[in-house]
Amino acid sequence: MRFKSIIVGEEEPVINIETGTYNQKNCFAEEKVSIKKEDLGEITSVNLITEDILIIDIQMCFSASQTIRTEMVGESVVLNFICCNNVEADIDEVESEKYTTENTHNILYASKLNAAFKIPELEEINYLSIILSPDFYSKLINENWDLHQKFSKNILQKKTGYLTPKYVPFNSEIQWAIHEIKNCKYSGSMKKMYLEAKIKELLIFQLESLKEFEGKAPVDEKDYKKLLEAKRILERNFTNAPSLLELSRLISLNEFKLKKGFKACFETTVKSYVTKLRMEYAKKLFKNKNSNVGEVAYKCGYKDVSHFSAAFKSFYGFTPMDFRKINIFTKLNFLFWEFMDFFPLVDFL
Repeated sequence: MRFKSIIVGEEEPVINIETGTYNQKNCFAEEKVSIKKEDLGEITSVNLITEDILIIDIQMCFSASQTIRTEMVGESVVLNFICCNNVEADIDEVESEKYTTENTHNILYASKLNAAFKIPELEEINYLSIILSPDFYSKLINENWDLHQKFSKNILQKKTGYLTPKYVPFNSEIQWAIHEIKNCKYSGSMKKMYLEAKIKELLIFQLESLKEFEGKAPVDEKDYKKLLEAKRILERNFTNAPSLLELSRLISLNEFKLKKGFKACFETTVKSYVTKLRMEYAKKLFKNKNSNVGEVAYKCGYKDVSHFSAAFKSFYGFTPMDFRKINIFTKLNFLFWEFMDFFPLVDFL
């Protein structure tokens, strides 16, 4: 499997990677790309490579519009996560939406891929692509091709195409799994174990999310885009979330359509989604052992600590104080076993 990406007009490719054959013992190789030119812009990319797995996390911002040509040789299944708007994509032999939408995802099978991406000027671009060989993908799904019959048929017939016609919005599980993959702190064989487990977890969330939307059109296209914008507004401002009335005005959609459409598209209410975002942020903050409950409540947008504690217990099943104790104990337990890996008990006898 070979992946190459080049900016039209530039000599050197941004990314040029070739993987080998899957070997469970081999660890990830890491490649970092950093390009900064005054007349071009800035590109940073972290690429993790191990035989049949390629993880590309790329950020770009150009001073003028650019076209990037991407070529992928060899069969692959791509878990694609788009964190930006307004990129025009033209993929050979593939029908897809013309422009990208922020915080959406899909799964692509490609027997061979040639694509051109038109990047607008001064637009912050972020893609996460997890590229797998079909053999490794089949291991992840335990060779259960019934999970997605039409997509499976494309793979078996070597026909390039997406699992669903449209990219689907991230849910909170997908966002959290992406965060954990991007912020993996392990190294060596532990990193490989962790990332392979997280890729499988992420794939489960993707398949569940995509199956829910496959062939389903709860609202029309125009309202759907407005609801996506509402979702993005909440994700950016969940600690000080707008009221339903304010949100409906911001997206130019009446309250009734906002409430009904949000529930139909994202299978949660606006209020529940804000709570979920706050609770996930709280969990992240509590990983800092110096954070106390009052500080976390305030940072999550709660003026009353008791309201925060009640919401936290309702969401996770235990109080914030209990969570802090569990988190501290887990960290100490992990550090103990990590210490014992370096200094086995036999060394002290």
